[in-house]
Amino acid sequence: MPRELTQNRIQKIWIPSKDDKPAPRRVFNVGEYRREAIRNYSSYDFFKPDNECAVKIRQQCALAALRDVKSYLLEEGGQVAVFDATNTTRERREMILQFGSENGFKIFFIESVCDDPSVIASNIMEVKVSCPDYRDCNKTDAMLDFQKRIECYKASYQPLDLDEHDRDLSFIKVIDVGRRFLVNRIQDHIQSKIVYYLMNIHIQPRTIYLCRHGESMDNVEGRLGGDSSLSPRGRQFSAALARFVKEQQLTDLKVWTSQLCRSIQTVEHLGVPYEQWKVLNEIDTGVCEEMTYNEIKEKFPEEFALRDEDKYYYRYPAGESYQDLVQRVEPVIMELERQENVLVICHQAVMRCLLAYFLDKSADEMPYLKCPLHTVLKLTPVAYGCKVESIYLNVEAVNTHRDRPEEVKKGPGTLLRRNSVTPLTSPESNIKKPRIDELDEAPIQELPPSVASLALCSPSHLPLALAGQLKDEPFSTI
Repeated sequence: MPRELTQNRIQKIWIPSKDDKPAPRRVFNVGEYRREAIRNYSSYDFFKPDNECAVKIRQQCALAALRDVKSYLLEEGGQVAVFDATNTTRERREMILQFGSENGFKIFFIESVCDDPSVIASNIMEVKVSCPDYRDCNKTDAMLDFQKRIECYKASYQPLDLDEHDRDLSFIKVIDVGRRFLVNRIQDHIQSKIVYYLMNIHIQPRTIYLCRHGESMDNVEGRLGGDSSLSPRGRQFSAALARFVKEQQLTDLKVWTSQLCRSIQTVEHLGVPYEQWKVLNEIDTGVCEEMTYNEIKEKFPEEFALRDEDKYYYRYPAGESYQDLVQRVEPVIMELERQENVLVICHQAVMRCLLAYFLDKSADEMPYLKCPLHTVLKLTPVAYGCKVESIYLNVEAVNTHRDRPEEVKKGPGTLLRRNSVTPLTSPESNIKKPRIDELDEAPIQELPPSVASLALCSPSHLPLALAGQLKDEPFSTI
């Protein structure tokens, strides 16, 4: 039986900074602040524009989130902050722009507009009825309540206006879930990458199958890299994979492989057209190519120790690092986002990069993700995540996984790394502090109408990405 794996909530955009290293980023969802302030959600009445008490609470929650945004960008090393809220009025957007101006942050708005009732209803059922607001509510009542909540938003909604009020703002307007886009005043590389990402994704149901090539002769001997042929068991897996694909009964399945012999031999049993991608080739191990780990340890002991200390950033002499590999496979990731059903036959390090993207794994976790031979990972993108099934095709193979060394688990070593280090994500504090005081215990203090109290001098190069929910609904919710 397939075994379902667990994963964290996904943050899909891997945004490199100007030096092509991943930019630390974090999402600040104002809805989570509101749920911490008001523990028990009652109904859509809370979102009525004429509910003065609720409007005041929502405003204070937004200011609390902005206060955390400021702290993250100025004090914690963050470079991109996603302020996830409705932001549906010009007054709210002016507040955000003032906040950005006072702190030297660049502002980029993302507006998603959808008028298709079927898409909206589908989004509510897939995303909203399972959110914490409706934890103890049946789906029918939850859907009706959220539809009324949308009507509350409509009453005060002021869309981004390219012709008059907002012509000088940087933004992208996503219309009908990607049918059309309106892009205005892109200012930098990060904003360009966000636009590129949003214009390449879709929400159609699809399945992505990831697997490694069949067991190779180099695998049997424990050798890295190389371009050897399949072992007898590897050829058995190739036949088993063909049967598995046929059983899935997929229409218009696309099959991608690397350009290495073992992956091409694996796909040939399928009897279907396939594309070869050079970027799917295994990580280049440089001078260590076709060596075993024991041979590397004996011949290059310092290199062996350096890689154990920081496997993500370590670069093989005359070869690649996992960091290099992430940049190399980015075109494949974007093309996977554009496609529907795809089978990717690749290699252990490449598969780890793809899996880390869809499961939102960190740079520290990525090089140790388990991607066994003769196992297919079935990925089904869903709202806020990705459902993953691990399917073993009952053909034995050697185990090529190498766990993180125990001495590395205990703490950082003393050897100097060969590469500069920029974290994939900023470090999280081990202490979980409340985003906002609970109203029942200590009412939220009145905050001044201006956010001038949040102002401090700050570097002007730090960008602030401001986004509503990137799913298919007219407005995002707080």
